[in-house]
Amino acid sequence: MNLEALHSISYGVYVIGSRKGDRLNGQIANTVFQITAEPPTIAVSINKKNLTHEFITESRVFTVSVLCRDTPLSFIGHFGFKSGREINKLEGINYKIGKTGAPIVIENAVACLEAKVIQEVDVGSHTIFIGELVAADVVTDKECMIYAYYHQVKRGATPKTAPTYIEEKKIEVVIAAKYKCNVCGYIYDPVFGDSDGGIKPGTPFEELPDDWVCPMCGAAKSEFTKVV
Repeated sequence: MNLEALHSISYGVYVIGSRKGDRLNGQIANTVFQITAEPPTIAVSINKKNLTHEFITESRVFTVSVLCRDTPLSFIGHFGFKSGREINKLEGINYKIGKTGAPIVIENAVACLEAKVIQEVDVGSHTIFIGELVAADVVTDKECMIYAYYHQVKRGATPKTAPTYIEEKKIEVVIAAKYKCNVCGYIYDPVFGDSDGGIKPGTPFEELPDDWVCPMCGAAKSEFTKVV
């Protein structure tokens, strides 16, 4: 069975927000979809190990910020590869508190949705939370980021807790060696360089500045290992 076929399914890139008492948190997700039109309901799949899962389960509310196509990898990495158990993910981020008391990330957002959970489905490693919309708004007319663009153009990595994560097979690289971040799994490909970091296509990993960091999670250059 070729699981790569699953990559042909269309997804977006979103920040999911929730609360637990006075505590706020947010994470990256790619499985958000509309269920019904009347009443308007949406669903999101969240890994049970994630702090956001704990918050949604407790508060029964969640928000969705649809990210725009030019969202920096560092922004996605902040919400996707760092834990709210260790840092305040919303510190320094442009957000507002919604009707449900949950945080709504405005920064890099095309549109924002807010929902109250009306049903949940246990699917093993994840829970699908189904929520009825209580608020929604369009932030900008910029183009939305789709998951294929995030992978193929932005060269973004997928967290192991994501519902669409597929373990990559190791391959032997003969020309233009690639290097993988040991922290988040981001792969530096010399063919593409790092546009967000000002690194031109065709720049070998060995020629990157010593102070260059992973565009996804901010790990140092020393945290990268050659892909073999």
